[in-house]
Amino acid sequence: MAESADDPEVFWVRPETRGVIPLDAFHIPKSLAKTMRRNPFRIAFDTSFEGVIEGCAEERAGADDTWINEPIREAYSLLFESGNCHTVEAWTDDGLMGGLYGVTLGRAFFGESMFSRQTDASKICLVHLVERLRERGFVLLDTQFTTSHLKRFGAIDIPRARYEQLLQEALRGEARF
Repeated sequence: MAESADDPEVFWVRPETRGVIPLDAFHIPKSLAKTMRRNPFRIAFDTSFEGVIEGCAEERAGADDTWINEPIREAYSLLFESGNCHTVEAWTDDGLMGGLYGVTLGRAFFGESMFSRQTDASKICLVHLVERLRERGFVLLDTQFTTSHLKRFGAIDIPRARYEQLLQEALRGEARF
């Protein structure tokens, strides 16, 4: 993480509690399920890494700055090129409306950031991410922190020791995104 987009430094975060979404307890809110039935977006995977990271780095209401600085962009670009960073994208005829990106390691997906330019775009990307992770044998979806937004989908905080146990389990074996 970085303090701001202009900060050249990157620091490691290892909190006492970690946010995860248990894949077997994922919940789609009723209002979102209704929106999804209208198919407002074309969902794609790994087609616009630069577009997604740009969207995630955009200024947001209520936020002073972004944590995505140039060293972080470069690192995730290298991870994407090596097949270890992935995107989920929500498209309309007007372009990229939302998305998320994260890193895979073993059977774990580490969600890094998400954005929306249209209502529900990032939420629908999250639903498609979870479907894909379940289908492909992933066992851990790390959200880093929980937010009220993620809690609506079943995100929980777990103690560091429990998280590290789940992480060890996820690192035993492989899953392909």
